[in-house]
Amino acid sequence: MSRIYLDHAATTPLRPEAADAMRQGFETWANPSSPHAEGRAARAALEDARARVKAALAWEGEVIFTSGASEALAIGLGRAKAERRLASAVEHDSVFRAAPDAEVLPLSGGQLDLEALGEALAQPGRAVLALQSINSETGTVLIPHEGTPALAQAREAGGLFLADCSQLAGKLPLPDADMIVVSAHKLGGPIGIGALLVRDFAMLEPSGGHERGYRTGTENLPGALGFAAALEVGGIETWPTTYPDRYDFKDQLHRNGEVLRPGVQSSHIVALAHERLSAAALLIKLDAMGFAVSAGSACSSGTLKRSRALEAFGVAEDLAQRTIRVSIGWNTTPAELAAFCDAWREVGEA
Repeated sequence: MSRIYLDHAATTPLRPEAADAMRQGFETWANPSSPHAEGRAARAALEDARARVKAALAWEGEVIFTSGASEALAIGLGRAKAERRLASAVEHDSVFRAAPDAEVLPLSGGQLDLEALGEALAQPGRAVLALQSINSETGTVLIPHEGTPALAQAREAGGLFLADCSQLAGKLPLPDADMIVVSAHKLGGPIGIGALLVRDFAMLEPSGGHERGYRTGTENLPGALGFAAALEVGGIETWPTTYPDRYDFKDQLHRNGEVLRPGVQSSHIVALAHERLSAAALLIKLDAMGFAVSAGSACSSGTLKRSRALEAFGVAEDLAQRTIRVSIGWNTTPAELAAFCDAWREVGEA
């Protein structure tokens, strides 16, 4: 049996359109900052890619190309014109590396605790609030399509709102935010490029260098072209699996285990627990059966430490230790979901 990849929340395969665009970028490569004709041509291609990314994401502000989501968070949190950093307890580890002094806000009922947020915003000093659009371990939607009261609270207090859309961008419409983090390899683009979308450059302290003076390092033209091409293919509505397919998948898995559903759920990330086997044992068993899944976010799944996010969602330690993550992507088929359901049933009966 050919292997089935169900770890798209960690990284998703490169779309063919992105690969083609990158090849063109490599063929015409020159440093976009060079003054000669080749450099000017590279600059023109880079700016065209920037415009295409903005158009595909329906973003009217600025786009700073970065090496990925982690660097985008480092720029957004590290150089925001604010004195304080606030972050939900379930944010990606990259948030706390970018802002080690961040004030951590608890959740209530699977959503950011608005009372705790209000108390934090009432303290002296302008704050920037970092909040995920979709949690990468449970699929919980923390910024719904209709918006979140957290945004209104942050703006009413004169603060900034940064949305980490690594698991949303290129799939569903972006939320209203002052800054948005996007990662290309989560949506079918290449590894090694992402973006920080900024409503207004005035929100950030410049650092000099490239990207309008907000990032150092030579721009990744092939990556930018692949990023734009991947976005232009379309979002979650183009996937082989439909919303009914994906939600039925969760329901079927629940019959032979426990699907964790803290808060409002997205359709493409599943936190799944076995009644007896540990997450480590499940990963080994499923890998041997031909399935690529994970436990927690990719940056920490190899450590076997307790998931900070699951703990913050109120998941008991014993249950968290038996929880894996199954995530669906742009090339996942209904037949692959059916095959995993069969395998999960087999694991449950063993």
